[in-house]
Amino acid sequence: MSTTRATGAPAAEELPPRPVPSAGVAPVQPPRLPRWRRAAARHPRLADGAVALAVQLIGLPMTIHADPRPWVWIFDAALITPLVWRRRAPMVVFGVLAGVALAQWSVGVRVGADAALLVSLYTVAAYRPRKWAFVAAAVVEVGVVLAAFRFSPARGLVASLVFLTGLAAAAFFIGTTVQNRRAYLGALVDRAVFLERERDQQARLAATAERARIARELHDIVAHSLTVVVTMAEAATAASESDPPAARAAMNQVAATGRGALGEMRRLLGVLRTDETDSAEGALADRAPVPGLDRLDELVASARAAGLPVRLTVTGHPRPLPTTLDVTAYRVVQESLTNALRHAADPTRVHAVFRWSEEALLIEVTDDGRPTEPGPGSDGHGLAGMRERLALFGGTVSTGPRPSGGWAVRAVLPSPAEEP
Repeated sequence: MSTTRATGAPAAEELPPRPVPSAGVAPVQPPRLPRWRRAAARHPRLADGAVALAVQLIGLPMTIHADPRPWVWIFDAALITPLVWRRRAPMVVFGVLAGVALAQWSVGVRVGADAALLVSLYTVAAYRPRKWAFVAAAVVEVGVVLAAFRFSPARGLVASLVFLTGLAAAAFFIGTTVQNRRAYLGALVDRAVFLERERDQQARLAATAERARIARELHDIVAHSLTVVVTMAEAATAASESDPPAARAAMNQVAATGRGALGEMRRLLGVLRTDETDSAEGALADRAPVPGLDRLDELVASARAAGLPVRLTVTGHPRPLPTTLDVTAYRVVQESLTNALRHAADPTRVHAVFRWSEEALLIEVTDDGRPTEPGPGSDGHGLAGMRERLALFGGTVSTGPRPSGGWAVRAVLPSPAEEP
């Protein structure tokens, strides 16, 4: 990752790459650079031309006082001009400058533009892989030895070797430091983008899980309540002429079931509301406690009023459950009774059994009705939601026809001895 960034196409020096963010992820901005460096990043060719001009101006006095022969200026131009393309093709420019410097040494001409070779070495070390930087440094060191023996710029062989080697080493290490810093900044930006992308993905997963939970709640509320309402409405219609009091009682039950369902819907929607301008009283009403086993008698009574002959049996020693587990147990019974109302034809007995033990709570709901053909929309969301609820707590559920006829739902929930 870092090597590709450090050795790719030329860019402004020390400017980390600007990654392309994924959808939903805020872009990570690189560190803010000074204005002149931002301008150099926008116009790299002009910036390299300015560097070439600076090298020319620094070496100009030495070139003027050198050998007056005309090819001095030819060598000077040949060393300066390639610097304009130093970051576009670092190795090509370095090779050209090394060849020019070798030709200059062979004819014994000294020019101030020899500093261009150090600039080129720095560029190779900053923008090319490390192995090419070592090759370039070795070539420059060979040139240092040749120049020290022939020109002795520091008035002595040893002093010239130390002086020129120090300049070459400085160019090499500054270039490698710039490359390392650029790679480090690039790695930081990449990591920040990865973390933001992961955070966004976790948010989407959390939203998906929340939608699934809300869908289960809505199914449990709407499916049971509407099943009771439809059953009681049909009974009221059938008894409206022959038994008006029974029809009125059935419609009263429809109204009571509808009000209960509306209250649960308001509670569920109240949890989703984010409007902070709601009054405290309204917010508390919207966030009423969720149903649990304490409302099991109401659920059984509602099913009986809809014509389902439900019998409830509890064995063992009941004890309080954690809230989420309590709601899950209630929803298991609610979904089982709803399925019996919708899919069991003419049941004579529906038996809901709670068996408490030290380790688990066993819920078993059975009926003896004949199975009916599934109607439109009977796609099994209730059973899937039941399995998802139980899986959250390590519980299990099994459903299927009974050998003697009818249907059975058997759920096992872990039952902690104490409420956490």
